[in-house]
Amino acid sequence: MPESRPLAPFNPFFLPVPGDIPSQRFCIHHPAQGGTVKGAVLYIHPFAEEMNKSRRMAALQSRALAAAGYTVLQIDLLGCGDSSGDFGDASWQDWIDDVVRGAQWLTERVQAPLWLWGLRVGCLLAVEAARRLSGDTHFLFWAPVSAGKQSLQQFMRLKAASGLGDGKAKAAMAEMREALANGASVDIAGYRLAPGLAAGLEHASLTPPASDTGHGRVEWLELSTREHAELSPVGARSAALWHGAGHVRTRTHVVQGPSFWQTTEIEDAPLLISQTLGAMQDESGP
Repeated sequence: MPESRPLAPFNPFFLPVPGDIPSQRFCIHHPAQGGTVKGAVLYIHPFAEEMNKSRRMAALQSRALAAAGYTVLQIDLLGCGDSSGDFGDASWQDWIDDVVRGAQWLTERVQAPLWLWGLRVGCLLAVEAARRLSGDTHFLFWAPVSAGKQSLQQFMRLKAASGLGDGKAKAAMAEMREALANGASVDIAGYRLAPGLAAGLEHASLTPPASDTGHGRVEWLELSTREHAELSPVGARSAALWHGAGHVRTRTHVVQGPSFWQTTEIEDAPLLISQTLGAMQDESGP
């Protein structure tokens, strides 16, 4: 039988966050293996239950990156996973602050190109955070969400559609929007959604940062269960904006595999792991 490869070491820790009420963010640090560090990668998880469904894939990719010479930091944002606070305590700005904080932790310790690796809504947060970071920033997008408004609507429909007819579902959507507009939180599928998070997500879009924030690369990967699939129409339109920006070298890839962030059972997408590594290591670019 082939000899199994030992898992790369990883270090869980709590990153302190100063403030009027001090808190902490749970992180997992995967040190780069081998000699020269090829990059510093910050993983930014998706929204709500998608985060839990994606934990295994995030861990598998983080270990694969570390074994290939990249230092990786996984961070649970405020109110998520094992970090301080409840989901309902978080605003969109809080999450952007956490991403910036994680990126700064990495760049203070690793002299290597910075990659912001987002999954779904995590891609929106990566773009927002990059506007506050100095120097070149590279992006790794997994199944990126092009507009936060769409994700918010899909999330709110979880409550509006639960056992309700079309008419009642529309009324429930209207009630939730009114409550959020009036500064009240709403409970959806076990999560308390605060107005500050809903508003920030609704207005977020996947647009490239200005050229004065630096130059970088984008490796954009979507998943499809079909072989030889093309980028989704929404993804193609969004990617065209990045291609047109000029200062960000953008490559798109479609990988065969399941939408693991929304499947009923926890699933793997092994081709995504190998093709992500290949894309990041191929610096020839378009």
